Amino acid sequence: MSITAEDKDATIKQFARAEGDTGSPEVQVAVLTKRITNLTEHFKTHKKDNHSRRGLLKLVATRRKLLDYLRGKDEARYRVLIAKLGIRR
Repeated sequence: MSITAEDKDATIKQFARAEGDTGSPEVQVAVLTKRITNLTEHFKTHKKDNHSRRGLLKLVATRRKLLDYLRGKDEARYRVLIAKLGIRR
């Protein structure tokens, strides 16, 4: 259900603002989005896994908070990020 270390490293490299950047909102949102898509695929076959569904809802809430923070901080970076990730809103 979780993402592999290689997938996470590739995502970090793609969205990092500088070398070694793992804490910027862009990187955090990208990693969360990757985890959310993996969990969404998991629920297509395991419909009654309510414990993991709660974790998914927590991930979505965390991503929403980070996106709201980024939107308030820098609207242009927010727009670029949601366009890259294909997130609606």
